[in-house]
Amino acid sequence: MKRYLLTLAAFAALGALAQSPTLTIYSGRGQSLVEPLVKQFEAETGIRVQVRYGTDAQILAALQEEGSRSPADVFWANTAGALGQASARGLLRPLGDSVLKLPQAFVPASRSWVPVTVRLRVLAYNPQKVKAEELPGSLLDLPRFVQERGLRLGWTPTYSSFQDMVAGIIALHGEAKAREWLLAMKALSPKAYPSNPAMLDAIRAGEVDLGSTNHYYVVRFRRAGYNLGLHHFKDGDVGNLALVTGAGILKTSRNLTAATRFLIYLLSPKAQQYFLGNVGEYPLVKGVVADPNLLSLEEALKKSPRLDFEKLPLEEALKLLRELGIL
Repeated sequence: MKRYLLTLAAFAALGALAQSPTLTIYSGRGQSLVEPLVKQFEAETGIRVQVRYGTDAQILAALQEEGSRSPADVFWANTAGALGQASARGLLRPLGDSVLKLPQAFVPASRSWVPVTVRLRVLAYNPQKVKAEELPGSLLDLPRFVQERGLRLGWTPTYSSFQDMVAGIIALHGEAKAREWLLAMKALSPKAYPSNPAMLDAIRAGEVDLGSTNHYYVVRFRRAGYNLGLHHFKDGDVGNLALVTGAGILKTSRNLTAATRFLIYLLSPKAQQYFLGNVGEYPLVKGVVADPNLLSLEEALKKSPRLDFEKLPLEEALKLLRELGIL
């Protein structure tokens, strides 16, 4: 009898496994930023999740190499440029209104991915070295400002958001202007950092004086009690470029229901509150308690230039960075 009951229990366990297949996510978002939210989704839904982390470029390369054999269900990207590339390569399924009706802005014309959060590019600086009122109105004037003041510059050229910003310069001002700006920046012998937290820690420690970054990194340092300056350039300047994170369902997905449920979860008020409170990013749905230390979403969007974020010329930017020996 006992053996019979054990057999029944084993079959029940197998049945439960069959009803909850693993959802495989390829994430360009950093593990330290989003893993708690993934664990929260698992706990609330009972859906098992396996995540492969990497840069957007690494994820795109992996998807291209794997082709139809890819086990991935969801591509969760750090930038809209990467999602635009995935869409252009035919890797993503079109999404329905149940998902696309949720965000307030940035829904792409392709309807193949959904925006999740927004970050702004800003200038981080050491307020003991630089006065706020002295800072330039445009990112394009930053090399001249740094040279004239004898300041030490940091940058993160291997980071996807920096690369998207270079693509934004190309889109707004042309390849020649982007080349000129990069060469002027390179001539200042900036100290390169592998990540934004490393660069901001260097600014805090007095190793460098300023550097372009995403706003939420400065927010997180300030929440930890560090005195870092955050500078927005003039409205519409590429130095304030809005960077959209988002996610899409891959054509290789074998778990469409779970994948759709995950996308909807990312846009739930609870998940969006996590992005605001834990990461410092701007949410894209209503019902989220605002952070008084951040601009409103409406104010933030006025700061950014208007672009088709899905069509940022990322490949052109990467080619230029490699040609100039920056990557």
